[in-house]
Amino acid sequence: MLPGLLLGIYAQLKLSAAYGRYSRVRARSGITGAAAAREILDNAGLSNVPVEEIPGHLTDHYDPTKRALFLSAENYEGDSVAAVGVAAHETGHALQHQAAYSPLSLRMMLAPVTQFASVAWMGLFLLGLILGGPFFSKFIWIAIGIFSILTLFQIVTLPVEFDASRRAKRQLLRLGLVHADESEGVNQVLNAAAMTYVAAMVTSILQLMRLLMLARDRD
Repeated sequence: MLPGLLLGIYAQLKLSAAYGRYSRVRARSGITGAAAAREILDNAGLSNVPVEEIPGHLTDHYDPTKRALFLSAENYEGDSVAAVGVAAHETGHALQHQAAYSPLSLRMMLAPVTQFASVAWMGLFLLGLILGGPFFSKFIWIAIGIFSILTLFQIVTLPVEFDASRRAKRQLLRLGLVHADESEGVNQVLNAAAMTYVAAMVTSILQLMRLLMLARDRD
């Protein structure tokens, strides 16, 4: 599990550094994250998708069930390269939803299940440890099956996030919301954010492998 932990720490540090650097660089267009998101959405015919402000740091997300985009205060009101890049990335998910992008549809289908699975697998694993004996072998394999859903969710998330960033970068340049020389800053922020999803996937795969080895050792 150590490689996954170290990768996760590295990804978070890289994201903090990139976001911190480019949150201090004002976009020359002077546009805020909220305004950039609004322009991209309207240009795509998604004027019915609201852009709302929410509390927290980097809590930005697109909610496909509400068909609404939520931006943290620093990115909603901020006019930095980082704010505009993050806001555009979230609009990328709205564009995916509009286009019925299949990995996003799969992630939406898995999302409700993962809320249950994230608690259920650990409960079954601990119950197997407490009961011991033949019960452990039965419960751990059920736990592995449930945990596999979480791993699948992390794997599916990667193409969704990378594609959203690709769409965001294209729209920012096409609409002139950032200049060509500012795109490097957008790339660094969004690539660093993507690394956190890579780290989460690697950690989930390693945990699944650990559970499988543990189950085989007890058989």
